[in-house]
Amino acid sequence: MSSFSGISVAAPIVRAYLDHAASTPIRPEVVEAMLPWLVDHPANPSGSHAAARAARRAVDDARDHVAALAGAKPGEVVFTSGGTEADNLAVDGVVRATGGLPACSAAEHPAVLEPVRDLGGVVVGCDSGGRIDLDALTVALNSLDEIRLVSAMSVNNETGVVTDLDAVAATIAAVGGDSVVLHTDAVQAAAWLDLPASVGAADLVSLTAHKFGGPKGAGALVVRTGVPLAPVLRGGGQEHERRSGTQNVPAIVGLGEASRLLIAERQATVERVTELRDRLEEGLFRLVDGTHRTVPDDTLRTPGVVHLCFAGIQSEELLFMLEREGVAASAAASCASGAQEPSHVLSAMGIDRVTAGGSLRLSLGYASTDADVDHVLTVLPPAVEHLRDHARTVGCK
Repeated sequence: MSSFSGISVAAPIVRAYLDHAASTPIRPEVVEAMLPWLVDHPANPSGSHAAARAARRAVDDARDHVAALAGAKPGEVVFTSGGTEADNLAVDGVVRATGGLPACSAAEHPAVLEPVRDLGGVVVGCDSGGRIDLDALTVALNSLDEIRLVSAMSVNNETGVVTDLDAVAATIAAVGGDSVVLHTDAVQAAAWLDLPASVGAADLVSLTAHKFGGPKGAGALVVRTGVPLAPVLRGGGQEHERRSGTQNVPAIVGLGEASRLLIAERQATVERVTELRDRLEEGLFRLVDGTHRTVPDDTLRTPGVVHLCFAGIQSEELLFMLEREGVAASAAASCASGAQEPSHVLSAMGIDRVTAGGSLRLSLGYASTDADVDHVLTVLPPAVEHLRDHARTVGCK
């Protein structure tokens, strides 16, 4: 039990945290950087006195770090409350500014997919790896002159599949010319990819801190110079009139510090986590019959995600058993109205309902260890076998 201000909190027993794609542990250095702005410095960065100017400098320093991470100019960084707001702002902001329509792939995060649908936009299909189908995108752009924004994830949040944004940008340029801008949700990319190289073709880039050791509730939208964007939140005109609201200084400082650390350490982390991922995958394929990789073998993925389907089980039951063994993971399926529904991403990739029902995402990050992999390889195979035995027993009755 831990306590803060007299409130007791029961800490769950987690021996192997493999849900980094949902949220990473906050780094101690980030907490240290944030604490003074939580405790000692209350000033609003929009003020004019010395304390306010100090807060504004802290925000500006963080903006510099995020710009360096994304390969952008500091003035192109718009701070938001996270990836969802950044995605919403990109879609809604361009549509408001241009009067046009948005388009996206069927495998996008709901923070993009739902605004596109709500605005009467176009949802195009995917290939078997979950990447936007460039032929389908070409058809959509040729069919609708009103499309002004295309959104394509740089890394899929469920499968870790990497999209070639240069190819997407080339497709847009060939059909839509300069009138169509490209947005990418890079929330899952920052921890693993060199963003200046991988998302440089995008006009708008969404980021969030808690995917790479920063705090929850802090994100950014990179808006390249000249891209039309109308504000969605209106008020005091903060963030150069693009996102009103008093800046959350502690969270922004945390985002900046996490960005600085990530730039310095990413390559070493990528190499180490790639080894962990490969050992985890190879072990599960060796120890569990009927294990299938969700995406084609030659698909480019980030090191952080192992996404598999296990024949003959339901993922929700497997997650329950793993939790009892101290493993935190997630499934690519959710429970709706009492019936398990396949993930929209897996459906868009053409994976059948039965196969998708046994899906599991094990996601690693900077904090992952050999001990995490060892523990999963110890407890997951017998859990799958137990569920299969139970299913066979029930089926015989």
